[in-house]
Amino acid sequence: MTVLQNLVAGLSTGSLYALVAVGLVTVFKATGIINFAQGEIAMVATFLALAGLQQLGLGYWEAFVLGAAAAALLGMLLERLFLRPLLHVSAVSQIMVTIGLGMMLNGLAGLQWGYEPRAFPAPVGGAPIVAGGVAISADHLAVLAVALVVMASLFAFYRYTRLGVAVRAVAQNLPAAQLMGIPAGRVFAVSWAVAAGLGGIAGMLVAPATSLDPNFMAEVLIKGFAAAILGGITSLPGAVAGGLVLGVLETAVAGFISTDLKNVFSFTLILLVLILRPHGILGQPAARRV
Repeated sequence: MTVLQNLVAGLSTGSLYALVAVGLVTVFKATGIINFAQGEIAMVATFLALAGLQQLGLGYWEAFVLGAAAAALLGMLLERLFLRPLLHVSAVSQIMVTIGLGMMLNGLAGLQWGYEPRAFPAPVGGAPIVAGGVAISADHLAVLAVALVVMASLFAFYRYTRLGVAVRAVAQNLPAAQLMGIPAGRVFAVSWAVAAGLGGIAGMLVAPATSLDPNFMAEVLIKGFAAAILGGITSLPGAVAGGLVLGVLETAVAGFISTDLKNVFSFTLILLVLILRPHGILGQPAARRV
């Protein structure tokens, strides 16, 4: 692969990591919970999108919207039933609940759809695009374009809508936001819906390259969490930057050195960031009263 091909492939992969990372950061900023069920929510949504394609006869983008909406609704449901009652328990308990929810969804998906890998269609397919004599995958460009449009829409939502501003206010200072009359429960639900929807979109974009089974999002979730740590677990721009940087660097390592070193490099980088800059590239150090 040429440098340009590696760059496009890395940005495409990194944009998927960024979607997952932004979802993790969104929930963490609003509720203080790390949602380790994010991958399984995305997996269920992708299976539902495939069912829409095969059983309901939907077009690709109709099924895509169905999958994203299903993920958002599932995220809201899980937050309301299992997480909201636990907002005041320890962080370890909250993490264990999300891990348990992920295992539950994985098992239910296995019962419903089985563990045999299935093919999921790509957004565009077709012949590669030739630019400057270099063939570039149309699917890589489509994934990158969809991910960037989704993230730009999300940032516009946070900046220009009343509900988005309310989410930001709760993330910055929950007690003050409640004193101002902002409904925290609604904000928590919206945050989980947004995060789950992002995960669902990532899942539907990942599945064509990996095949679909109940475990297909496991590595992507780990890389998304790594991207969130790299960029800063409290920074949405940092999550995007972390995902793109991680995707480009690990693709370069795989393309120019060895695919066997890709994961080794990625997690060595994360360990170095945790040691040298624990708050990430764009995150802010936590303030402590002295």
